[in-house]
Amino acid sequence: MVHCAPADAAYSCLGAPLLETMTFGLLLEVAVDSLERAVAAERAGTNRLELCVDLEAGGLTPGIELIRQVRAAVRIPTHAMVRPRTGDFVYSAAEFAEMKASIKTIAAENLEGIVTGVLLSDGYVDVQRTRELVALASPMQVTFHRAFDQTSDFAAALECVIRTGAYRILTSGGAADAQTGATILRSLIHQAANRITILPGGGLHPGNIAEVARAIGAHELHTGLGEVIPYSSPDIAAFESAVKGCVAKLQT
Repeated sequence: MVHCAPADAAYSCLGAPLLETMTFGLLLEVAVDSLERAVAAERAGTNRLELCVDLEAGGLTPGIELIRQVRAAVRIPTHAMVRPRTGDFVYSAAEFAEMKASIKTIAAENLEGIVTGVLLSDGYVDVQRTRELVALASPMQVTFHRAFDQTSDFAAALECVIRTGAYRILTSGGAADAQTGATILRSLIHQAANRITILPGGGLHPGNIAEVARAIGAHELHTGLGEVIPYSSPDIAAFESAVKGCVAKLQT
């Protein structure tokens, strides 16, 4: 039995559309928290950016100035984090209102997507609230972020996220990193069956990203490279080199 947030009939029978078949190679998304890293990641060949601040805490909603700077400087798709604070993913009414206001702000800047998610206090996906955010963000794509890894039942949570209309799920399979969670990630991709994209992330770098991609069977991969380049590091050249390394590994 699938356990989700209580929802009325309008929510309970809705699912995500089938995804388009990917006819190209593996896609790399890189998490960045500055204009410099965003430009470097694009220059290195990444396909998509996840833009946020405070990456060391898992990422929070970026400010409007950073959004505008990155939007003006890069051409690749950019998805902004919508997470009002650190900690859990159970939000008060005021925090939820703040998230909706952030989505309206982001939409006005013509970004391609957002990264967000809401849970219930019992560890299940809050379908109704998350679906409100998905509807508000349309036509932007919505990635349900690693709140997924805090859910009580991954198989049930996958079905719940599909009901929200989200386009993809960023997850490490509940493990400390995607390599450790490879078995669960592979199972989630099989269960998803093209109804939603599973985006493995966590601990990926040039030394393991190709191996993990093959083991899981994923078409998209996510990294912030925090394990090899500290998020606080000002060494943009080293960051760019690491992104290039990931891109090269995924093209072989």
